[in-house]
Amino acid sequence: MSKESLDYGKAEGVDTYEGPVITSSDEGVKAPSVIVSASPPAPDGGTRAWLQVAGSFLVFGNLWGLTFAFGSFNSYYELTLLPDLSPSTISWIGTTSTTLLIFGGIVSGPLFDRGYFRSMLIVGALVETLGLMLLSLCKASYWQIFLTQGIVTGLGNSLLYIPGLALVGRAFTKNRSMAMGITTCGAPIGGIIYTITFEHLISRMSFGWTVRIMAFIMLATYCIAFPMILWRVKNLADLAPDRPRKLFDASALRDLPFWSYTSSNFLIFCGYMVPFYFMASYGQIELGMSRSSANYVLVISQAASVLGRLVASYAASKIGVMIPWIVCGLSSGILCLGWIGVKSSGAFIAYAALYGCFSGALIPLPPSVFPVVCPDIKVLGARMGMSQGIGSMASLIGPPIAGALTSIGATAEHRNYLGLQLFGGAIMAAGGCNLVGLWILLIRQRGLKSKLI
Repeated sequence: MSKESLDYGKAEGVDTYEGPVITSSDEGVKAPSVIVSASPPAPDGGTRAWLQVAGSFLVFGNLWGLTFAFGSFNSYYELTLLPDLSPSTISWIGTTSTTLLIFGGIVSGPLFDRGYFRSMLIVGALVETLGLMLLSLCKASYWQIFLTQGIVTGLGNSLLYIPGLALVGRAFTKNRSMAMGITTCGAPIGGIIYTITFEHLISRMSFGWTVRIMAFIMLATYCIAFPMILWRVKNLADLAPDRPRKLFDASALRDLPFWSYTSSNFLIFCGYMVPFYFMASYGQIELGMSRSSANYVLVISQAASVLGRLVASYAASKIGVMIPWIVCGLSSGILCLGWIGVKSSGAFIAYAALYGCFSGALIPLPPSVFPVVCPDIKVLGARMGMSQGIGSMASLIGPPIAGALTSIGATAEHRNYLGLQLFGGAIMAAGGCNLVGLWILLIRQRGLKSKLI
């Protein structure tokens, strides 16, 4: 989520589109896209616009923050509430919610185009908060937790992603990258807040009241955010109930750069969330850390991701997106493989910080290069949605596969994290290598005069 450089057609020789195009993501995976056609130029900021940034920051803190905080829930379910279930089974709760957020966001895009953004915000917030409230009533029942935290909150989140992000993009021209970056940084900040809240409360009160208080925090932040987003909103341009939007472009299936981009992201996001889901349980089971200490390692990783997003986005504005994207993809895979050698608490903290820093950039950078992958603005939105729909499946299956690998050769006292670490590292490194091929492909097939894409 982040400071993606939205200078579409920045590379010389690529057809440019002068209207605002908004594409971004968080939480573990590639975010839905919203294509806004060229209408009157957006005002470059102002009090009204920066209030929308602040409100959307709070929205991101809730919908993606809860996703990043799932590692603390995962650890609690695995070791306390649902100890008889495998890590793979438990991880389906979080991956289902994330997949619904991304895939549902793609489907809900036309609702925004037709002007229903107010309804999307309000209904999405109520559904997500309802999901947490229902979760607080669940006992030690996997299916109850799966339906509430996995399905209900995921459906609520699918309505929330598009409106705030798109409205922010419509409110800026020159400072759009900065505004989008601030907005999407709400994701790791929200993850930090919810992780700390869960850790402090779960040892003092029941699981039900812990989740209930988190739901009240969520509801309060939405009550603050929505007036800032919707008050005297004027940047609606051409939103209209009868506006059509294309969801599928068959010609993309014959486009090699499209498949190279999509496959790279698929491989990277198969492994991206694996450390975030299993760091806390690894610290407790393998390193003997307390639950509090293990969860704070997760917080450190989330905090480091904010720095990684900022640095990578600044680098992308100077040298193009592909170089920092490749560096961060390969580094994240190598660090995940390096996790195998982590045998002490100090080394674990260092690993978590480095992984958070490098992997954080993997969220904002990909959408920024997609207008080069697809220079035809008429099908840009459809192809981005198709790519993200395929990529959402990676977020669904990655952590469960990794969790299943921990059962191979496991004992009563220890789980075998080697398979998980190898899987996460190897598949992310493969995605990083594939990005090199994408870079070469774009230079050759898109006729770019500059190699700094």
